[in-house]
Amino acid sequence: MTTNDNNASHAESGNDRAAVLAQTQTWVEKAVIGLNLCPFAKAVQVKKQIRYTVTEATSVRELHTILSDEIQLLLEADPALIETTLLIHPHVLNDFLDFNDFLDVADELLEELDADGVLQIASFHPDYQFAGSKPDDIENYTNRSPFPTLHILREESIDRAVDSYPDTDDIFQKNMDTLNKLGLDGWKKLFVEPSAE
Repeated sequence: MTTNDNNASHAESGNDRAAVLAQTQTWVEKAVIGLNLCPFAKAVQVKKQIRYTVTEATSVRELHTILSDEIQLLLEADPALIETTLLIHPHVLNDFLDFNDFLDVADELLEELDADGVLQIASFHPDYQFAGSKPDDIENYTNRSPFPTLHILREESIDRAVDSYPDTDDIFQKNMDTLNKLGLDGWKKLFVEPSAE
């Protein structure tokens, strides 16, 4: 997590970042892994190879700079230590259409940094909406995260995962089936803390 928590003046924002991080990790554990939306996520989570970066960027320019830094970091990092990065940006690109437009900028950045073909960026957003779907369609929740999030992945890891998983083409349909059975109420219940007795 990107923080300046040593500085007392940043205590409040540090608490905000901690809350954002906690909600994102809960989503990964209960939805992405718990519902098996990504069959490859559990292994990297268990090995603590996911880098969670919460940024306070409030402009696209700031986010672009931070994304560039995160791409460079992942390119240079040992995959055994950092396999993948979730860049969480709660204060910028909260409008899904703006976020969606930024994905082209993110892909251009991969090319500029000679990372195209080495890394790729997946996208998650609280208002994620697949083309042709309605805003409340449960299928959209496969890509709905608590906050706007850019997921930087290693192409090599994706290739390995695809080789080891017999039916990758079926993942999307299985996710649709899972969410349709769960329904919106079931999705919401995933994130309700059990009441203390």
